[in-house]
Amino acid sequence: MSTAGLAAYGETQAASADALVREHLPLVQRIAQRLKARLPETIELDDLLQVGLMGLLRARESYDASQGASFATYAGIRIKGAMLDEIRAHDWLPRSVQSQFRRVSEAIERTDARLGRPAHDHEIAEALEMPLDEYQRLSGELACARMTHLEDSVEAGQAEAESADPFEQVGGAGSREALTQAIERLPEKERLMMSLYYGEDLNLREIGAVLGVSESRVSQLHGQALARLRNALAAWRA
Repeated sequence: MSTAGLAAYGETQAASADALVREHLPLVQRIAQRLKARLPETIELDDLLQVGLMGLLRARESYDASQGASFATYAGIRIKGAMLDEIRAHDWLPRSVQSQFRRVSEAIERTDARLGRPAHDHEIAEALEMPLDEYQRLSGELACARMTHLEDSVEAGQAEAESADPFEQVGGAGSREALTQAIERLPEKERLMMSLYYGEDLNLREIGAVLGVSESRVSQLHGQALARLRNALAAWRA
């Protein structure tokens, strides 16, 4: 191939790559908007879009069609991964809030065992020696804290978290089966919330409409469910 031909080929390839990026810009926006609907107001949509675009560019550079996955599928994973990395990189919840997750989990476990059934909100709050409204607020914050990973649910490095879905955060069939069984044992409203959130991909407002409760109540149910799952997975590992 002549020098001129090689230059023309290079320009054609570059134009094709740019077209691929432009074609998938709506994918970046969709993923960013779906994540933003689940995150606190302190997380800016523009920040997610920016890092998502970087993920798309990296996907364009590393995509290998011979691996079988479509570019849209591959790019979606890289885009979401870039956004979650950005979220993890910012300590957008105080460490003191995150450290409460174990405390709440242990209180739920003790209270469930004492009562012989899933404890109600006010019973968990009583075990924590805090007002009900304070416990509900804390549970909602914990749902955000666990947005990108279930703390201690699997050994470090066992699985790379590429999404907020807890099913994608445990490695191996045994772990997934244990998680599935743990979700099936959740109280009915928490189990339905998890199904709508992770299975149907509804946001908090939409789930609230289905359950007939406020968005803050959905967030509180989410945090409480994740605390119960933490206990169940810890028992499974033991």
